[in-house]
Amino acid sequence: MDLVTPAYRTAAALARVAPEPVAAAAARRLGRLAYLTASGRRAQVERNLRRIDPTLSDREVARLARQTFETYARYYEESFRLPTTPPEVVDAGFTHEGYEHLQAALDAGTGAIMAMPHLGAWEWSGFWLARVKGVPVTVVVERLEPPSLFEWFVDLRRSFGFEIVPLGPEAGTATARALRENRVLGLLCDRDLTGTGPEVEFFGERTTLPGGPATLALRSGAPLLPTAVFYDGDVRHGVVLPPLDTTRQGKLRDDVQRVTQDLAHALESLIRRAPEQWLLLQPNWPSDRAT
Repeated sequence: MDLVTPAYRTAAALARVAPEPVAAAAARRLGRLAYLTASGRRAQVERNLRRIDPTLSDREVARLARQTFETYARYYEESFRLPTTPPEVVDAGFTHEGYEHLQAALDAGTGAIMAMPHLGAWEWSGFWLARVKGVPVTVVVERLEPPSLFEWFVDLRRSFGFEIVPLGPEAGTATARALRENRVLGLLCDRDLTGTGPEVEFFGERTTLPGGPATLALRSGAPLLPTAVFYDGDVRHGVVLPPLDTTRQGKLRDDVQRVTQDLAHALESLIRRAPEQWLLLQPNWPSDRAT
C-alpha cells in the first residue's frame, strides 16, 4: 500500500491552510526531528560539509548539518505553498544578481541552460521566472517511486508554470526542443544519477557529474549559466554567474569533459556561499558508497 503519496498530499494541504508563521515553525521542528533521527543522511551531510571546508570543527559541522535539515524542511513547506502564493508575494520575496546573463540569452533567441545545485529555494526562483517574468521554463525531473508520488510532484511543478521533462531516453530530444523554442532549461546537475557522466574533481575528490548540460550547450549554442538560489533571511536571492566557455575546441567528448569540470568548479563557488543550504543527502562520491 502506498502511504507516502497521501502523506505528501496531507502535508501540502496543511501547509496551504495554516498561517505562514505556523507552517514555517512546524517545518523547522520537523527539520530538527529529521536531523536527530535520519542518521545515515545526517552523516552524508556532515561528510559534504567537511569536503567543502576541512577546517570546520565537529561542533560547527553539527550546527551546519542541523541547519541543512531545517533548510530542507523550509524548501518543502514553501514549495507546497507556492501554488496558492500570489505572484506579487513571490516577487516581493525574491532578489537577484546576474539576471542580465539570462536576459541576453533570451534576447538572442538561443534559450538558456541554468545549471543548478540542489541548494536553497530553486523552485521559488522558477515560479518567479514563469509567473512573474513570463519566461517559459522547462525542468528535467528525476523519476520517483512509487509512480503515484512522481505524478503528484509532476502536477505540483506544472502548477508553478513549468514544462516537465522526466529523466529518461526521451529527455535529450525534449530538452533540445525546449532550447530551440527559446525556453529556460533548469537542470539540477550536482548529482550523477546514472553514474555515466564525465569524471571530474569536485570538492577535492574524483566523482562523476552529469554530462548533459555541457553536451546541450556545446551542440545548441545556448549559454550554460551556473545558477543558485539562496535563502537570505525572509527573502530568496538568485545568483546567475556568467556563461561558461562552451566554444568547440576539439572532439565533443573532450569538450564535454572540459566544460563539465568548469561547471563543477562553478558549482563549488556557489555552494561555498551557503554550505548549510546544500540539500544533497545522497551518496555522491565513490568514498561515500564505501563507507
